[in-house]
Amino acid sequence: MTTFAKRVALITGAGRGIGRQLALDLAAEGAAIAATDLDAESLTALANDLGGKRIAWAVADVTDRAALQRAVAELVTKLGPIDLLIANAGIGRENSALNFSSAVFEDHIRVNLVGVANSVEAVLPGMIERRSGHLVAMSSLASLRGLPKMAGYCASKAGVNALMDTLRVELGPLGIAVTTLCPGWIRTDMTQTIQARLPGLLELPDATRRMLAAIRARHAVCGFPGSSYRLVRLLRWLPSSWSDRLVRRMAAARMKQ
Repeated sequence: MTTFAKRVALITGAGRGIGRQLALDLAAEGAAIAATDLDAESLTALANDLGGKRIAWAVADVTDRAALQRAVAELVTKLGPIDLLIANAGIGRENSALNFSSAVFEDHIRVNLVGVANSVEAVLPGMIERRSGHLVAMSSLASLRGLPKMAGYCASKAGVNALMDTLRVELGPLGIAVTTLCPGWIRTDMTQTIQARLPGLLELPDATRRMLAAIRARHAVCGFPGSSYRLVRLLRWLPSSWSDRLVRRMAAARMKQ
């Protein structure tokens, strides 16, 4: 029996991209999938592709706290208590300082950060009562250092890191694991719109394989690929003048290729 067999995994943003691949991977290991997304058609397609494996889905917006709680309650009724939350739903849009939009910034915070908090709240009371469970949130290497044209995205993901750090300290003694996933560039519909070279671009199945390995091992934080993770951590701790200069150079080089 694998780690995920007979477990119930709630995945937000499960209709496409990373969320969809994680649903397929977890179902292949025997997990029951509780899937939410904004798009009913993509959820129906996911259920069809799972070919009879246990899945229940509900259309829900992670920014709508009450609606998300109702959706999760419905899924629990169908599948049982949530053992694993993967708070994956998120957005990524350009938000440059040269054309800064507080509305775009707010959208990132509402979906990428508040959406994670709403997802956690929907499952955490049951986990505390059972003194077991696993909370996983999708962050990014971009959470570790502010990057050009990514103000809203970087800020929202940095907030996810702080949220998960706080939860991990308090919930660990209760038997509840907390994992923050910080991947680099992954080939999805979101990244295909970017008109620049994406260093270390990972194929989706490889990326989710790494994520599930980290979840299985109950790692606190998983950043990958390793070379990119080490570079961003270095940029974070260098003096600001050095770090800013290096980031400008890397951004310029990426746009030229």
